[in-house]
Amino acid sequence: MPASDRLLLTSIHDVGPKFEGAVDALADRLAGLLGGPRFAMLVVPDHWDEAPLARSPGFARKLRGWSEAGVEMFLHGWCHRDDQVHAGQVARFRARQMTAGEGEFLGLARAEAARRMRDGRAVVEDAIGGPVAGFIAPAWLYGDGARTALADEKFALAEDHLRVWRPASGRIVAHGPVVTWASRSRARIASSLAFAAVAPVVLAPLAVVRVAVHPGDTNVPALLGSIDATVAHFARRRRVARYGDLAA
Repeated sequence: MPASDRLLLTSIHDVGPKFEGAVDALADRLAGLLGGPRFAMLVVPDHWDEAPLARSPGFARKLRGWSEAGVEMFLHGWCHRDDQVHAGQVARFRARQMTAGEGEFLGLARAEAARRMRDGRAVVEDAIGGPVAGFIAPAWLYGDGARTALADEKFALAEDHLRVWRPASGRIVAHGPVVTWASRSRARIASSLAFAAVAPVVLAPLAVVRVAVHPGDTNVPALLGSIDATVAHFARRRRVARYGDLAA
């Protein structure tokens, strides 16, 4: 497959005023690696009910500036916090092991998921002055209610750990695991560094490679070094693209 047909999609998660300094640093870092603001931002309207974007006009102006410069803006939940009691062993395992209490949309009923999606979309679109590119659940975790609400709310795109799809039709437009890093424990740091080290070989056959970074990554020099090496590797061999290219 020609390099021009193989895509690289890069995103910054947990974007909001709570992590303003780290988001600024990651945006500058990725812009340098990718040749400009050619990445996506996943915006949380009120992270853990502690940092409301609607009451942060300075950060909202930054978001609008990034959006006008070409950064794609996704809605990333409402508060990012999982406050549900999960029924079933699988759901409890995913909530406990795959995230530190941040799988907000894993246990929500359809109506509540749709309400948070609508409210969050209104906040983010008011900030950026235009439509969001889609919805990506915190920690990439969705329950049945959230998946149904996605189609109800007519988001163009959604994403989880293993795919990108169109909620209206269910059509999958990209396959393969996201390359991402975890900073909350030594074991998770080590495992994410190990996967990033083999990703250039393991993911080489894929048509689309996705790379995601988080504010916490900025606190661990080893993770930043791995991010630099991984993004630079794929950017040399693939076309730096937009999620919107998948929806076209």
